[in-house]
Amino acid sequence: MKDGVITSPDTLRGGDRLPPGQRLVADWPVLHHGEPPDIELRRWRLRIHGLCAPERTLDYDAFLALPRVLVRSDIHCVTGWSRFDNLWEGVSTRTLGGLVEIDPTARHVVVHGHGGFTTNLPLDDFFAVDSLIAVKHDGELLDIEHGYPARLVVPRLYFWKSAKWVTAIEFTAEDRPGFWEKRGYHNHGDPWKEERYGEP
Repeated sequence: MKDGVITSPDTLRGGDRLPPGQRLVADWPVLHHGEPPDIELRRWRLRIHGLCAPERTLDYDAFLALPRVLVRSDIHCVTGWSRFDNLWEGVSTRTLGGLVEIDPTARHVVVHGHGGFTTNLPLDDFFAVDSLIAVKHDGELLDIEHGYPARLVVPRLYFWKSAKWVTAIEFTAEDRPGFWEKRGYHNHGDPWKEERYGEP
């Protein structure tokens, strides 16, 4: 951590920061399935449930009242572009996990987003020190195309794993493939191993 900012390990790779098969971009391309949802903040909720107790549901004000972190990370999209030095602000996944008691049988997390979108992650990836539910990017509130009002950010994995428009965090014993994983994307998504599509 430097100046209160958590530094994602990938940003410290020096000249080896660009994973194989990636190209560096300066903009932030917009990619998602379908149209962005129309979200009313007064109705937005973040539910934490599954193999945990007690189940928690936070409205937007309660979510924003939680301690926040700053994370500097790179983005690696499965379509082949990468963007360096993104500054995120939001709530650490570790803080959210600390709001409940997670059952010892839980091994995975299913993150839910608007429109029935889901993505699956092992607990270790979800609770990595640089993983968070972000509300800001480079000092500005996220726009709707990039996941407003809150999106998951898991820098160690391809960016499709960083679900937009997050509505729920579900702890599970089993690994349940999510929206893109059911459609041919790799179940894990490590950019340094080029886990793009299908299994190795």
